[in-house]
Amino acid sequence: METQFLQSFVMVVECGSMAEAARRLDLSPAALAARVKSLEDGLGTPLVRRAGRTVKPTEAGVRILAQAREVLRDVRNLHAIANDAAPIGEFRLGASTSALTGVVAPLLRGLYQCYPKLAVYIEPGNSGVLYQRVTNGTLDAAVIVEPQFALPKSCAWKLLVEEPLCVLAPESMTGRDPLELLASEPFIRYDRSMWGGRMADNYLRERHIHPQERIEIDGLYAIAAFIHQGLGVSLLPDWTPPWPEGLRVVRIPLPPPAPMRRMGLLWSDGPKAGLSKQLVKEAKHLF
Repeated sequence: METQFLQSFVMVVECGSMAEAARRLDLSPAALAARVKSLEDGLGTPLVRRAGRTVKPTEAGVRILAQAREVLRDVRNLHAIANDAAPIGEFRLGASTSALTGVVAPLLRGLYQCYPKLAVYIEPGNSGVLYQRVTNGTLDAAVIVEPQFALPKSCAWKLLVEEPLCVLAPESMTGRDPLELLASEPFIRYDRSMWGGRMADNYLRERHIHPQERIEIDGLYAIAAFIHQGLGVSLLPDWTPPWPEGLRVVRIPLPPPAPMRRMGLLWSDGPKAGLSKQLVKEAKHLF
């Protein structure tokens, strides 16, 4: 069985679209469809089906999806182990979008000074999903918001950086009172299903602020772009730089003490726990 066929199947399911999966794999839609069809022929059963404009896995596709992902990870790991300079294999790391540039990038720079040929697989996601993927063994570690519950004994979490909540507003609102802005201006809400979004929601509730809600979205960069366009203000973590360039926005501190989003590294015990501890060690010199 060709691992490329498995990769194509997994990408189609994750994207929910043949066209998008083909774009990400740099294939034509016809070539991608042929790969999936070859996999289905080899297994003797349909794995995906069209549902309107989307593509969804069949029952058989759902049954093999987790194992297919595991096979692909094992193949990547074999490639990494084959390099005698990287005997520990591939390091599987999760991170949120904002953490990728502000926290993960400098951490990896330090890690590669110790392990210059290390193979790293990075999976973007939100803290809740990444937590589950570390605890179930899919990922070795993830940069996430501090969990507000007890961790399994097989896992550890260490603080990397603290990011205070702030009001993000159009540049023209510089100098205005942050609480007054939250109460009077159209509000762009950081998705309450995100751990950072729940922190912002708790802050508003505790101060009995009822914002004029306009948009709710999971995406700090998108929120900043909306505010640049004058669509409203938001309450979100002052995430670790760099921020997107060219945005005419201002970060207005909250009255102290401002709640902190505590970003840290979660990892599980295992042969690659030493890499996670090295990342934590690098953070002491960076943040």
